[in-house]
Amino acid sequence: QVQLVESGGGLVQAGGSLRLSCAASGLTFSRYAMGWFRQAPGKEREFVAVISRSDGITSYADSVKGRFAISRDNAKNTVFLQMNSLKPEDTAVYYCVGDAAYGSIQFSAPRYWGQGTQVTVSS
Repeated sequence: QVQLVESGGGLVQAGGSLRLSCAASGLTFSRYAMGWFRQAPGKEREFVAVISRSDGITSYADSVKGRFAISRDNAKNTVFLQMNSLKPEDTAVYYCVGDAAYGSIQFSAPRYWGQGTQVTVSS
């Protein structure tokens, strides 16, 4: 059974930083592209970032480009999202996602989802 467990969310002031982690189990981690989505109150879930399986190719939503950085540690089955210069509009539940296809994360619907972690940015 695939499990994606997020951690690292919390409350931070605007301009601050947070680092989210996602521990994966039940899958061969290095064979999956991994990413992050988010859902703000009253809004649809939206793509945030994706990283390829092993060669470190990444892509970001325009709204976070230059502020967020996705990375992964295949030895520890973990993916990270470093969030800097946070803004109140970044407030959302952040979901870790995984899929064998990189494009499914960026352009479609990832197969696996975590339960989410709340990030709140105060002004």
